[in-house]
Amino acid sequence: MKKKIFIAFDTNEIKNAKRIISETNKSRLNLGYKFGLEFFNSKNGRAFISKIKNKDIWLDLKLYDIPNTVASAIYSLKDLKNIKYLTVHISGGIEMIKKAKKLAARTNKNLKILGVTILTSFNEKDIKKTGHTKNIKELVLQQVKLARLANLDGIVCSGYEVLSIKRIFKKEIITPGIRLPGDSKQDQRRVMTPKSAFKNGATGIVIGRSITRGNIKYNIQKLINSLK
Repeated sequence: MKKKIFIAFDTNEIKNAKRIISETNKSRLNLGYKFGLEFFNSKNGRAFISKIKNKDIWLDLKLYDIPNTVASAIYSLKDLKNIKYLTVHISGGIEMIKKAKKLAARTNKNLKILGVTILTSFNEKDIKKTGHTKNIKELVLQQVKLARLANLDGIVCSGYEVLSIKRIFKKEIITPGIRLPGDSKQDQRRVMTPKSAFKNGATGIVIGRSITRGNIKYNIQKLINSLK
């Protein structure tokens, strides 16, 4: 499985999105593009996404609701035939993620459902404040078992959990919270460099501001160098 690198669009501006695509388009890397709620919900955001061709597009909506509502939300995306990945929160439960997978297969045969585990903005102290008694590693392992039961196409987890889950989950494992060497954590907690994430067994990574802020072409070269 060829390693994938998804560029996260932390913007709601079409002009900025065009610039990011233009300046990364000719990279030698296996790049895809991840759009979250900010961009998708912005004026003309959905229309812009629908026009991107010949790229792996990830719609990172992190759906989490009762099963029928999630199914209806996925059905409402049926016109976006270029979308390859869509995220749902595994914590929504087995029935929700099963329904998501079933609807995706009916709506768009090329659409892959990725299960989101514990967000990389959480650390152990944060997760305990929500009422959990298990640690993050234990929670992620439990969620991955549900994802496997639901036949999800991939998992989204931090690089720190990849080592423990790749033994039981053989599909795509994509790691967000990626920072280039020397970059700050910003609003994330469990961060990792691209090289370390791939070394741990991730099949793909997500990197945003480390690439899209400043000189994009320079940042892409810095990413390439960091993977050597």
